[in-house]
Amino acid sequence: MTSHPHLAALIRDRYADLSPAERKLADVLNEFPGEIAAYTASELAKVAGVSNAAVTRLARRLGLDGYEEMRRIAREERQAGSPLFLLARDEAGAPSLAARHREASLANVGGAFERLDEAALNAAAEALAAAPRVWIAGFRSGAAFATHLRWQLIQFRPDVHLLAGAGETLGETVASIGEDDVVAVFGLRRRAPALGPVVRAAREAGASVLLIADHGVGPDDELASWTFRCTTRSDGPLDNYVGVLALCHALAGAVIARLGAQGRRRLARIEHLHLSLEEL
Repeated sequence: MTSHPHLAALIRDRYADLSPAERKLADVLNEFPGEIAAYTASELAKVAGVSNAAVTRLARRLGLDGYEEMRRIAREERQAGSPLFLLARDEAGAPSLAARHREASLANVGGAFERLDEAALNAAAEALAAAPRVWIAGFRSGAAFATHLRWQLIQFRPDVHLLAGAGETLGETVASIGEDDVVAVFGLRRRAPALGPVVRAAREAGASVLLIADHGVGPDDELASWTFRCTTRSDGPLDNYVGVLALCHALAGAVIARLGAQGRRRLARIEHLHLSLEEL
């Protein structure tokens, strides 16, 4: 989290009081605010078609010490993962959008497995297979991965639950976490504040915690029994999560291998019910 007012909010709150030149600058910043992290004051002035002095005046009008403070705020916003601050103009001669996505995806999948600790993966899979219950928590982008990992695991083992289910509060579901359960949490960039308390409550209940994260570090990461970090870098405003998905697949496969005949019996039962219920 950043410790300063958001640049977009500063511009919005003071826009009506800006001079015409300052508004031209503000319009450029509103469109691609993250770019100022790499621009000098002269370069930004040239893009907006105003004088260097207008850049300094705008920074002061926003209540900042100067343009360098504005750049620092933009850098912090980019590092925090704000999509608005990750937008950039297309450069002439740059690779195509599809080529850039392909390269980022290959790099992120490779990154997930290059740093993968297989001993930790096997230990986490053993715990997921043997636990009385498995709980999976994910907020924002992590919610989709929590749902996906649960869907994979319920094919082969019962008692896999989301924190929280539809219409439920966190308190109502976290209260059911018990000793020897496993709680898998997704701690991806721009983490929701609720993630830390969930991890602490799980450990206090005697459960083990499996953390799947990117390169951001949260205050309660050290409480995790196993931590797997994925690269989510991209060439655009949205993080690229293919490495996270690949890791989920590897983890689920390792759990399935350990469930053996028990897992196969459950899968056979599910297939029988698909037929009898005429679901598929």
